[in-house]
Amino acid sequence: MFKISQLASGYGQSQILHELDLSVEKKEIVAVMGRNGMGKSTLFRSLMGLLPQWGGSIEVDGKDVSKLDTHQRVASGIAYVPQGRMIFPSMTVLENIQTGLPASAKGVVPEDLYALFPVLHDMRKRKGGNLSGGQQQQLAIARALATNPKVLLLDEPTEGIQPSIIKDIARSLKEIRNMRDLTIVVSEQVLSFTMEIADRFLVIEKGRFVVEEKRENVDEATISRYLSV
Repeated sequence: MFKISQLASGYGQSQILHELDLSVEKKEIVAVMGRNGMGKSTLFRSLMGLLPQWGGSIEVDGKDVSKLDTHQRVASGIAYVPQGRMIFPSMTVLENIQTGLPASAKGVVPEDLYALFPVLHDMRKRKGGNLSGGQQQQLAIARALATNPKVLLLDEPTEGIQPSIIKDIARSLKEIRNMRDLTIVVSEQVLSFTMEIADRFLVIEKGRFVVEEKRENVDEATISRYLSV
């Protein structure tokens, strides 16, 4: 469903990503783990076309999207929840979700989004900036899902969120995967969260994948060493 081949990218003259390869199956959840500054956010921004791609290719369901603009990648089936959530604080919950809807939806929010995140239905008339961090994260995920994606990218979704809400988000992501046959790639530093949701783990170190393991083979101590400062 989602394939990266020899992906390279960076900022200015500094190369950050070094010829990355990754293939993700339909309905698979893959966790990309690593410390700050190792290339996780650069990877996601490159996948969305927010950073120039220096080389390699990106495919969604067999279609090469490498040369497409960001909005065209969204139309091709990639949705992105950025680090820090980036919701529109002055807009209501409903209006935030509607920004992700295709024109054909005529502003009507799919009922399954509210089923996944009931709090958003209860607070649909509340300004996004008045929500808690956890509620804003749920809103950011719902807004991304409104595009009806094939692949969902989440950049550090647990950042600044209390543990009880993290558990709710983990449960929701597994429900989303099953309800929508969705492929999910999530970058994280919280190992307990990814152990809850991920089928496969990769560790990124200085822009290269240095560990790749299926969940049942994961050595938590090894991954923890890569995550420690």
